[in-house]
Amino acid sequence: MLSQLVGEKGHVTGIDMTEDQLEVARTYVDYHMKEFGYKKTNVSFVQGYIEALTDAGLEKNSFDIIISNCVVNLSPDKKRVLAEAYSVLKDGGELYFSDVYSSGRLTEEIKNHTVLWGECLGGALWWKDLLQLAEEVGFSRPRLVTASVITVNNKELQDVLGDFKFVSATYRLFKVPKGNTKACQVIYNGDITGAEDSFQFDCQYLFKVCRAPQYKNKVKVPCSCTVYANDVKCVCISQAGDVVEVDGEVATVLTHSRFTEDFTFQPPGAPCEPCGVKPKTGVVDPFELVAQLEKQSPGSATGGCCSTQSAACCK
Repeated sequence: MLSQLVGEKGHVTGIDMTEDQLEVARTYVDYHMKEFGYKKTNVSFVQGYIEALTDAGLEKNSFDIIISNCVVNLSPDKKRVLAEAYSVLKDGGELYFSDVYSSGRLTEEIKNHTVLWGECLGGALWWKDLLQLAEEVGFSRPRLVTASVITVNNKELQDVLGDFKFVSATYRLFKVPKGNTKACQVIYNGDITGAEDSFQFDCQYLFKVCRAPQYKNKVKVPCSCTVYANDVKCVCISQAGDVVEVDGEVATVLTHSRFTEDFTFQPPGAPCEPCGVKPKTGVVDPFELVAQLEKQSPGSATGGCCSTQSAACCK
């Protein structure tokens, strides 16, 4: 999938600590190259550890994005994982990853429990520690995208876990300059492939694209675009998308990352009526997001480890 997303001129590097896994992955390289119509492959695989990306041969400041799914919890040195990711990312690069998080710092008993470690729970990071580690390494404040609760349907394991709760959550961390706290009004242009109508940046910001209004008997249907048709004028600020006010952190990310060309930026205080969209309060606590989702749609925030396909794990 990533090979297709980056295109033939892009490149994907996969890394795993086991040669057996890499051999399996390599067997499908030619198949996907032909499937996508590429003249040459745009994927390579290397053996190494997520705590030592540069030692595995990945060059510093060379990657636009790093994607990880339920792997960081298996590392005993999570700060080094983040530091290595920060090191190989370009300025403006992003670490987009899903993992398991706990409601507090786990006890040594839980951390050393073989079964719980294998179930991705024993190595779960307290979500507040992620915020601290990200800041220490140099990343922007983590942006929470999704979260779902993890249930443990095993009494023996639940007795060991006690009152600790777990969630699977996806965060975005960006390598961007710090210090800019000015809010900004932005308009999404709708140019991201697969997100032509709307772009869900995180759980706080949804950027929508305005579409031209429909007219019937020269009567305007409400819209949010500036167009002329049948001598009827529909006035608004943007013909591309809703004007959304973003906080300083998101403004910095959008102006210093690969998303720069996907948005039009307006200075703070610029008029945003009638289609200006005020953002809802940001959420960084995955347990809080789960609670909000449960209120909106009961059962929607229940999933398995780094997945929404299973209702429970550790059976």
